[in-house]
Amino acid sequence: MEENAKIQYLYGIHPVLEALKSGKRIDRILLKQGLESPLFKELMDLIQQNGIAYQFVPAEKLNHTVKGAHQGVIACIPSIDYVTLEELVDKSLAVSRNPLLIMLDGVSDVRNLGAIARTLECAGGSGIIVPAKGGAAINADAIKSSAGALMRIDICKVPNLKYAAYYLRQSGFCLIAATEKTDVRIYDTDMTGPVAIVMGSEGKGISQSMLNLADVKASIPMKGNISSLNVSAAASVVLFEAVRQRLTKEE
Repeated sequence: MEENAKIQYLYGIHPVLEALKSGKRIDRILLKQGLESPLFKELMDLIQQNGIAYQFVPAEKLNHTVKGAHQGVIACIPSIDYVTLEELVDKSLAVSRNPLLIMLDGVSDVRNLGAIARTLECAGGSGIIVPAKGGAAINADAIKSSAGALMRIDICKVPNLKYAAYYLRQSGFCLIAATEKTDVRIYDTDMTGPVAIVMGSEGKGISQSMLNLADVKASIPMKGNISSLNVSAAASVVLFEAVRQRLTKEE
């Protein structure tokens, strides 16, 4: 997503399709003249079903509008609708008795953010909590990396992650910090209740203040010579351990 004269642009056929499917408000869509494909037909059907204004334009206009690989499709939309922490918690608990959230402490790479969002959505998670400053931007690269998941899950931006941690604990969530600084393994950690998993940056990991607030510190066992996983890969391992435990409990 890019901003130009206060207009937000979402581009690429898959992100725009996901935005339409998830009910995001779109003001209008610019399409490259001559586009033809089954995916484009699906896009056009959704545009017409939702009564969204659209316009066929030369490729030059699209290239001038955004800098990224637009694939012939650019949507003009409002900015991402962030939810408050209170809204995220209330909605999560209303939808599931055992909601699953992610907190990102220092994760600044947009592709990692997108990949984590995609995994969280696949794992049935409710939302992501990010800091107002210092975190990855919710932009076109993040949305593309998420395969549209950032348009489907709730995003909460908070001024202080520590306050968010306190609020989550008071609301009945268990805060699980994924860190190598413990002998406790994720496989020995109960993730079947309401859980917020804290992931840190690859360079610095989770801050000490957030580690101090965690109910549980859990590690991913490593057998190779490389001492750590990419943060999005690590998030995948932890999230699907939570899924495994929950499926096992249901059996």
